[in-house]
Amino acid sequence: MINIITAWHAIYIYFYSHMTFRYPKEEKLKSKTLIQKIFDEGSAVSNFPLKVLYVRTNAVNGVKLKVGVAVPKKNFKSAVHRNRVKRLLRESYRLNKDKIFNKTEGSYALLFLYLGKDIPEYKAVEKNMLAIFERLIKKLNNEENTE
Repeated sequence: MINIITAWHAIYIYFYSHMTFRYPKEEKLKSKTLIQKIFDEGSAVSNFPLKVLYVRTNAVNGVKLKVGVAVPKKNFKSAVHRNRVKRLLRESYRLNKDKIFNKTEGSYALLFLYLGKDIPEYKAVEKNMLAIFERLIKKLNNEENTE
């Protein structure tokens, strides 16, 4: 069992040393306890209509970031529209994750929330995602310097 874990860890390090634009299963935030911890103990950074909640975690299998997306049912009654916004958020993260991945120390769980009431265009989502990455990196660096 240890050899399998070590092999997966080596594969993960290989892909991230060559920074691919993948969003593998290991990076997806699925743990209910971790999601609850984000809401209970996490900090937030926002750039309307995006908000990111984050909490520092222990690296599991060498995964540096675990990411999830959420769109409130209150703002989008139709599941089709909620899923469209979630796809846009995931795609924007996937294509721009190198901007945050290489600039952070430690491992984190991130939850992106879309708080707007209208279905956005991809360019608007990407612009807000990049702005939120900059704010998040500044905040994480400030927290690391104060520790």
